[in-house]
Amino acid sequence: MQVTEHVVRTARHSSFYLAAGNPAAVPMIFVHGWPELSISWRHQLPAMAALGFRAIAPDMRGYGQSSMYPTHGDYALEHSVRDMLELLDSLGVEKAIWVGHDWGAPVVWTLASHFPERCHGVANLCVPYYSAGFAPVNFLPYADRALYPEAEFPWAQWEYMAFYEQNFAHAHAGFEANVANSVKAMFRKGSPEAAGKPWRTAMVRKNSGWFGPGNAAPDVPRDADVLSEADWLAYTAALTRGGFFGPDSWYMNHAANAAYAEQAVNGGRLAMPALFLHGAYDYTCETMVSRLAEPMRRDCADLTEVVVKSGHWMAQEKPEHVNAALAKWVSAKFPGLWPG
Repeated sequence: MQVTEHVVRTARHSSFYLAAGNPAAVPMIFVHGWPELSISWRHQLPAMAALGFRAIAPDMRGYGQSSMYPTHGDYALEHSVRDMLELLDSLGVEKAIWVGHDWGAPVVWTLASHFPERCHGVANLCVPYYSAGFAPVNFLPYADRALYPEAEFPWAQWEYMAFYEQNFAHAHAGFEANVANSVKAMFRKGSPEAAGKPWRTAMVRKNSGWFGPGNAAPDVPRDADVLSEADWLAYTAALTRGGFFGPDSWYMNHAANAAYAEQAVNGGRLAMPALFLHGAYDYTCETMVSRLAEPMRRDCADLTEVVVKSGHWMAQEKPEHVNAALAKWVSAKFPGLWPG
């Protein structure tokens, strides 16, 4: 199935995107997170297109070939939601099935809670829904405090988010010191052996950075179970060209994102079909032991949950499991849209 490149330009923003499948088919739009690209969905686009959908994956703002901006506030969720609505408008359709991962998941959840009329349904990987807004004040109460005592880890496994707020320049300089090594260090498969131990994201403040005193990623072997050499080079080239200011700025808008959540319709409760894929070995968004998924279960009226035995980079580590879960959910929930 051929994947083609496109750009939609409006007066306020330009979105580069990849697409596969019949342009007249129901769109399934895949929204990536940090620090990824449209190619993060390279395994999903041809698979969903082969099932009869118009499968689309944009570079989000601050990434790849989409528009980049100079201030932290430019990366609040409200702006990315508007980017996605403009992309949908350019397709000439009212609704899509939306799929998100990492920061892409809050984009999709937020779009669904504010513009439910633009969604057939939503599916998200790893990051659950918070109707009060994706912000530490809303998810910290659900952390596993047996593993992350508050006195030692005030922000639990999200200590890295606090580090962004306290020393943003140092944080993004560390990723930029050697982008090729940074990509290899971050994109790694999950392991059940890491369960029950504080995750590395909880150590960022203690270590004064993601990579310790040297503030540069070590030269570790590429994890071929997540990235091919071509994928690694593509991520490296894009993040070298664009830098990490934009990607890291997504973490600097917690108050704005919570304020925007207050404008959601229906009190933020989602009536549409929703799918959530838990990463069994994702210890940043750990939803298997902690209570992190509880608010989502309360606020999604039609929720399907699937556990995938993967780490955080689920769509790249276990693509066949993600594709199967999406296909099964779509066939069950949208018989009128199902092309097969």
